[in-house]
Amino acid sequence: MNIRFTQAAFWAFLAFLLPLVASAHPTPDIPVRTFFPGDGSARVTVEVDPRCLDADPNLAASLPAAKLAGLSPAQKADLEKQAAALVQKSVEFFFEPLGRVQPEFTFQFTAKGGDKVTGAEDVVVMTGEWRTTLAAGLTGWRIRATPLGSLSVVFQNIIRGEVHPRLAVLFPGETSFTLDLLGLNAAQPLPGKNDRVSSTGSARDGWRTFLDFVRQGFVHVLPHGLDHILFVLGLFLLSRSWAPLMAQVTTFTLAHSATLGLATMGLVKVPASIFEPIIAASIAAVALENIFRPRYTRWRLVVVFCFGLIHGLGFASGLSDLDLPSSSLAVGLTGYNLGVEGGQLAVICGAFFLTAWLTEPRRYRNWVVIPGSASIALLGAWWTVERILGA
Repeated sequence: MNIRFTQAAFWAFLAFLLPLVASAHPTPDIPVRTFFPGDGSARVTVEVDPRCLDADPNLAASLPAAKLAGLSPAQKADLEKQAAALVQKSVEFFFEPLGRVQPEFTFQFTAKGGDKVTGAEDVVVMTGEWRTTLAAGLTGWRIRATPLGSLSVVFQNIIRGEVHPRLAVLFPGETSFTLDLLGLNAAQPLPGKNDRVSSTGSARDGWRTFLDFVRQGFVHVLPHGLDHILFVLGLFLLSRSWAPLMAQVTTFTLAHSATLGLATMGLVKVPASIFEPIIAASIAAVALENIFRPRYTRWRLVVVFCFGLIHGLGFASGLSDLDLPSSSLAVGLTGYNLGVEGGQLAVICGAFFLTAWLTEPRRYRNWVVIPGSASIALLGAWWTVERILGA
């Protein structure tokens, strides 16, 4: 393969990657939560992060409460109008056997999960609410993420204050499972909390939820987790030998799995304004070490482990807002973590494939390791400053 062609391809790839990585954040979902108190009524909420209104949510900055306070009433009303239009474009709602319904949501600015905004640094979202009465004869409730939408939609139901063990993460064009509404209207008695559930149905629901989270974890890395992609590439560029590479990846996995679980269960809470700059700095740190300390040592594993703990908080951002019930927590965490590992392995395999032909060590270091690590370090440093400044 021609070296000049390879160099040109590398820099073309970098030019493509630069605008993506410059400000990237995980792409937000649209959570749809339905509350069935058991008195024949229902309350549906949707949550729209203002970043979703941007042409590229990956590049858009979150809306802190301090910035919201500076918006005029007209600007706030315009954001709420855009949120309503996005929901209408992205999600369809169905009661069976009635068919499609068109909720009329009333929006207000809240913290994530519908909580009250308590501090100037709180990330603000727009929460829409629609209340309705369950008509007699309704048997099911489901939603569909429309093909016209570009964001994934989370389908979650809360029955008599308890989160239903099954939820769905829908990509555009996909339809959720149908929630059984029999017994949830005022004319019918509610099923008892200890009523027997089909073990076959329960196992099938658990398997589908597991697969949903595997997929969600994978896309959180590839293609949406550009910061994590760069970190893994930084690990790869130190050495293509399997022993050092697998030691680093295993250490990184153990570390981020620990904080992923703790953060998802609410045992560890660290503001994104703290861990996001550190994640960016970790990208620069491992890349610079590839240039100035190119030999694999145990110190490298210490560095990778510490940074892995911080990356786990970033991975947890895709789960912490879902309020997983205890019955689905283990399934969700396991599936999501396996999906993350699958994304990481896909990045490493892709890097191997693109560089396998270049076998001469000096040429590989001069043409791949040094320019690649320098570019990653530059992007990581830029990103760190940008996140500290709150861009």
